[in-house]
Amino acid sequence: MQTSLEKLPHIDLLLLHAPGDAVRRQEAWAALEHCKSEGLVANIGVSNFGIAHLQKLLASCSVPPCVNQLEVHPFLQRRELVQFCQQNDIVVQAYSPLAKAHVLEEPSLVAVAQELKVSTAQVLIRWSLQKGLVPLPKSVRPGRQASNLDVWSFALSAAHMATLDALERNLITGWDPVSQDKV
Repeated sequence: MQTSLEKLPHIDLLLLHAPGDAVRRQEAWAALEHCKSEGLVANIGVSNFGIAHLQKLLASCSVPPCVNQLEVHPFLQRRELVQFCQQNDIVVQAYSPLAKAHVLEEPSLVAVAQELKVSTAQVLIRWSLQKGLVPLPKSVRPGRQASNLDVWSFALSAAHMATLDALERNLITGWDPVSQDKV
C-alpha cells in the first residue's frame, strides 16, 4: 500500500481480488480495513466473492465491502449473487460485460442491436447499466472505447431486456473463484 501511495496521489478503491484461503482472507480484509481507517484508501471492496463468502465476511467485518467485482453479462447473470449484493448495498462492478467478445454474433443479440442501430457491445453495456451494474468494458482501440461510452442515447425496452435475460448460459469466460474458492 505504501509503495502504491508513493506513486499515486490518492487511492479511491482497493479490492481483495478473490476469496482465496478462508484464514488468509480474514487477515487480508483486516488489513484493508486498517488502510481505510488510516485514510490510506477511500473505499475497500472485493472481487469474485460468492454469497457464502460475502455472508462470512459481513458477519465478522467492521467495514463492509462497497464493491464486488464479478464477471457478469447476459450469458452469465449470477442473478442471486447480484441480488444479494444489491440488497446489502454492495455495488456490482461487471467485468467482462462483453463476454470477451465470445457472444457478439449471438442472433438474438444481433437482432436487438440492429433494431436499435447500435453495436452488440453497446447493447451488452446498456443491459448492465439497466440492471444497476457498473460495467467495466475493456478495449485498447480508441474507436471502440468511444463506442463503449456512447450508451446513453438509447434504452433497452422491457422486451429487449427479456430477450437478453433469456440468454443465460452460465458462460464463464475466465477463472471462477466465486464457485471454486472454499468458504
